[in-house]
Order: sequence, then structure tokens, then C-alpha cells
Amino acid sequence: MSEERVTGNIHIEHAELIFKNFQGKRTDFNDEGNRNFGVKLDDQLAEDLIRDGWKVKHLKPRDDDPEQYEQPWLSVKVKFNPYPPIAVLINSRGKKKLTEETIEQLDWSRIENCDLIIRPYNYPAIKGRPAGVSAYLKAIYVTISEDEFAEKYANVPDLDEEYDD
Repeated sequence: MSEERVTGNIHIEHAELIFKNFQGKRTDFNDEGNRNFGVKLDDQLAEDLIRDGWKVKHLKPRDDDPEQYEQPWLSVKVKFNPYPPIAVLINSRGKKKLTEETIEQLDWSRIENCDLIIRPYNYPAIKGRPAGVSAYLKAIYVTISEDEFAEKYANVPDLDEEYDD
């Protein structure tokens, strides 16, 4: 690991997200309330991040695909305190800022394109664990893929908004 603190953000255009858990749902690999996702990395970026102390992981090749290699990826934490990320959902009608309460819709959305910024958090060595760098979401812009009827019904008023008595 580099002796210096990592200070630069990572900018990834056309990111491929994996293991999406923006809801923070409990799974075999996740505690309840921990929002996170994985992002696939190209080999050069993965090498640079490993050299700087980031915890880059590798997907194991599938048994049915012997040509597949161990794809590098980075686990990214999504925290709203103390620094909430900028999260924007984009569709054919425009864009909408997502909040802590609405960001979970990214878990089930079909993503057409994703651009993101990841910020580093340098953590110290504790109880024998070496110092390193954790990845936190700073900004995410997600264009979702819509079905063939989305535009047809785009201008129909939403009953929930009209009848909020």
C-alpha cells in the first residue's frame, strides 16, 4: 500500500453494477441496514487501486465458462450520514433526485447506463488489521431502461398525487 493517504475520487462512466443492495437488506453476505453495491473494474484501474490500498475483489469464474477470468470489482458503501451522495434517476421524461427513502428502487431498476463517483475513506490499522481504503458513493447518475408503454402513459396523472387528502 502507498504510504500516503488516498485523496482522489474515482470517476467511472458506463459502470456495470453488481450485487446491488441500495435498500440495505439483510442477506447471507450483508447485515441489515448496510447499503452497498459492487462495480466491475477494468484491469488497469484495479491494479492502480490495489497499489493504493483499496480492497479490490475478484469474481470467481463460472464452471460453465472456462474462458471467463476473475473479474475485478469494488464494493461501494452507500451512506447518507454525514455526507449524503448525489443520486439521480434519469428516464425519457427527465431526471429525479433520489433520497435515502427512494434510492432502493435502483435494486430492481433495469439500468441502461450508470456514471458514478466513488470517494475514498482512509481507515487506520486497528487490532492487527492493516490500514486501507474503503469506497463510498459520492454521486451516481442512472439512466433506466423503460418498457415500451412508459412513454405512452407518461402524461397520465398519478392518482396518488392528485388525491392526497
